Amino acid sequence: MENIRNYLNTELKIGNKKIKNRLVFASMSKLGNVAFRMLLEHFGSCGLYFSEMSSAVRIPFENPKNSNVYRFYNDEKNKLVWQILGSDPEKMSIAASRIENDGFFGVDLNFSCSAAKIVKKGFGAAILKDSDTAVNIVRAIRNKVQIPIFIKYRTGWKDDPKLAVDLAKKFEQSGADALTFHPRVAPDRRTRKPKWEYISKVKKAVNIPVFGNGNVFTFEDCIKMIQTTNCDGISLGRIAVNSPWIFDKWLNNKEINYNIYLETVKIYIKLLQDNFNEKIAIKRFKKFVFYYCAGFKYGHSLYSKLINCNSFNDLLKEFEIFFLQRPEHLEIPNANLIV
Repeated sequence: MENIRNYLNTELKIGNKKIKNRLVFASMSKLGNVAFRMLLEHFGSCGLYFSEMSSAVRIPFENPKNSNVYRFYNDEKNKLVWQILGSDPEKMSIAASRIENDGFFGVDLNFSCSAAKIVKKGFGAAILKDSDTAVNIVRAIRNKVQIPIFIKYRTGWKDDPKLAVDLAKKFEQSGADALTFHPRVAPDRRTRKPKWEYISKVKKAVNIPVFGNGNVFTFEDCIKMIQTTNCDGISLGRIAVNSPWIFDKWLNNKEINYNIYLETVKIYIKLLQDNFNEKIAIKRFKKFVFYYCAGFKYGHSLYSKLINCNSFNDLLKEFEIFFLQRPEHLEIPNANLIV
């Protein structure tokens, strides 16, 4: 166990830069916003942040002062990778250039999102149907920027790792600096377990870092993923939203005090209010509590009350009542609330 913890705490070179540890926060739509990244930074130890999904077409015209998506704080830019979504190589490269000029650690290409509204536009996982387009996007961006290029992608549209392995090689040859591989087929919205053995196949195919992603909920899962796949790092999504202190807990074997559960809610509410108007802030918070409540016994009953609250005062009152009962915190979140 300590060998894995030590491994996760070692530096990793990505392109022309380095990260201090190998446990990173995955890009999550509407969840990886600036306020939540501030929350993660409050607890510390996250090796690298990935922004929420952003439209490549809109990035060049975004104003960080009033955008609800392209918003950040200066101190995070040196460990923040901005994720872009699109299918046009030129537009993607222009967005990447803006991201480089704004001083971010790197740019991440979303070839993974399988939401119907995204795939219908030919974005996200839909790009895996056309490897030429995928490769052309990577090449166009490599010709435009010097910052590290990450690619988040899935197995493909059928349960065969061959495409994922072939694409990994092409991505590396085209200039990608790191891959985040989620070993599920695109139509699978977490109805089946990810096939971690596919991560090892991708890892063996390339010389650039490969981050494993998918169903890592405990430190034992971390150990198993690294031992079975030899991946260079792990990308945490749902468990990081469910337990924002998880990076510090796993990397430093940090003991968690029960008070942290309500404290987290209060801190996040304040950060949301500082960064968004009330309407947007409450929407972002309700997206968060969908995952947060999954970490507690009887959390589903709390969630059913929270979704009907229309103010932060009411939301906080429900949490305070709930935690007075000292509900058990679950090591593995309730799967019915984190699909």
